Amino acid sequence: MGVFSVLRIAGSALTAQRLRMTVAASNIANAETTNTPTGGPYRRTSVVFSPIQQSPLSVGARTESAAGGVQVHSMIQDQAPPRMVHDPNNPDADPDGNVAYPNVDLVTEMSDMLAASRAYEASVTMINVSKSMAQKALEIGRL
Repeated sequence: MGVFSVLRIAGSALTAQRLRMTVAASNIANAETTNTPTGGPYRRTSVVFSPIQQSPLSVGARTESAAGGVQVHSMIQDQAPPRMVHDPNNPDADPDGNVAYPNVDLVTEMSDMLAASRAYEASVTMINVSKSMAQKALEIGRL
């Protein structure tokens, strides 16, 4: 695998993890949103990734598909029921005085944000190591 392949794969991971952090931040920001333009409370969104497949590789008598990075397959809304809170003074309360709050768990969102941040850092490290290896190879070539 060449340096440019590593950079392309790491770049796709950076893009994917940045989106994952953005979605987690949006979930946190809307954790108390009880009324959306589509009606009802905000619904937690999550990102689904899938591998980018490159052209098949021939290895001996078999053919294998090599991964070429990661891409966003879809963004889905969590269908879990909203959290119901009795607050008859809230303007979004139903006739029984209950308010539907988003199905966002702050602990889950923060841990997802931390995992995405760590994956982002790992991709940056991979890019820096690849860059360093390419520079060393060029130095060896000059000798």
